[in-house]
Amino acid sequence: MEEKGKRVMGLLVLLMFATFQGCFSEANQPPSKKKSTQSTAAHRFGSTAVFPITGNVYPLGYYSVTLKIGNPPKLYELDIDTGSDLTWVQCNAPCTGCTLPPESLYHPKNNLVACNDPFCSAFHLPENIRCEANDQCDYEVLYADHGSSLGVLVTDHFPLRLTNGSLLGPRLIFGCGYNQRNPGPKPPPTAGVLGLGLGKASILSQLQSLGLTRNVLGHCLSVRGGGYLFLGHDLVPSSGIVWTPMSRDLKHYSSGPAELLFGGKSTGIKGLQIIFDSGSSYTYFNSQAYKTTLDLMRKDLKGKPLEDTAEEKALPVCWKGTKPFKSIQDVKDYFKPLLLSFTKTKNVHLHIPPEAYLIVTEHGNVCLGILNGTEVGLENFNLVGDISLQDKIVIYDNEKQQIGWVSSNCNRLPKS
Repeated sequence: MEEKGKRVMGLLVLLMFATFQGCFSEANQPPSKKKSTQSTAAHRFGSTAVFPITGNVYPLGYYSVTLKIGNPPKLYELDIDTGSDLTWVQCNAPCTGCTLPPESLYHPKNNLVACNDPFCSAFHLPENIRCEANDQCDYEVLYADHGSSLGVLVTDHFPLRLTNGSLLGPRLIFGCGYNQRNPGPKPPPTAGVLGLGLGKASILSQLQSLGLTRNVLGHCLSVRGGGYLFLGHDLVPSSGIVWTPMSRDLKHYSSGPAELLFGGKSTGIKGLQIIFDSGSSYTYFNSQAYKTTLDLMRKDLKGKPLEDTAEEKALPVCWKGTKPFKSIQDVKDYFKPLLLSFTKTKNVHLHIPPEAYLIVTEHGNVCLGILNGTEVGLENFNLVGDISLQDKIVIYDNEKQQIGWVSSNCNRLPKS
């Protein structure tokens, strides 16, 4: 089935690379200067980088930001993905499976990361790699939707303007992808992926290690499309945030266990491990939670002017009304809200109203934006994707090991 706008990019196949365990800063500066340079940078900067977001859940199926890379800099549009660590761009080395014209690809210029670089060794942990003289550092990332990127690690300048007015150009390590596999019938027109996971490979971790920002990120995805992303702590609201601790047994932004409620009543589904993943367009429940949710919805819809339709190809489960719907506002009152109650933290709930799990298609039908994760290889994991994170500031605080959210108007960029 063609599922327009569907993307499950973020959750890396669990048997893939471990998150970085080593410190990479030696790749950018001499060990003898590391501590003094970082403390000076932290004192001088310690600010936040803000990026406007483009995209939507439907029909595009992705949210992205535009970054400058290189000197002189070129612009690259990248999917924002909190479910993976490594940032990579399509690279003319030459390239297989690239979707951009050659002039828009990244061109490496004697800036490959060497195989014997400490960064490369950390990347491949727990494996021990053997390096020959002048070997490059190769990478391969596999995604849960069976997409992949194969390439080499490179280092280059990332020009950034911080909220305190500083203009910076740190050298960061990222992937130069020369062999891409795109699983969907129509891959997004982006140049690559901005990996924002909690591993040491992420751009955020690199900026923090250089003393340029705090190890905190947040995003605000607008239900109307667009929004903003920030790296650093300056834009974290001072009040109103609901916080839940990160789980320590996973390599993703996860929390739990959580209980699932439908219409304010328990579904009997408890102990859900929740992963927050901006690389996934939709939300995924494990098979039991998905089937229970769908059964309760269909039972609750009896007697209402909606009927199943197999004609709609946007998503697996869709309904049509007596006439085409123009927006979620036309249909949301037929559905009940969902709620995830995090049982280890008192009064911590993630509210998922109908507009945070439904889409209205171009044909005027309404479709369920919650999918069966077990069927696509996510096993027992549950992903809260973009559709359920809209119109919330979602904060990933790696320093305090907590995830938080608060309702917000994501149409407006912060003043800073």
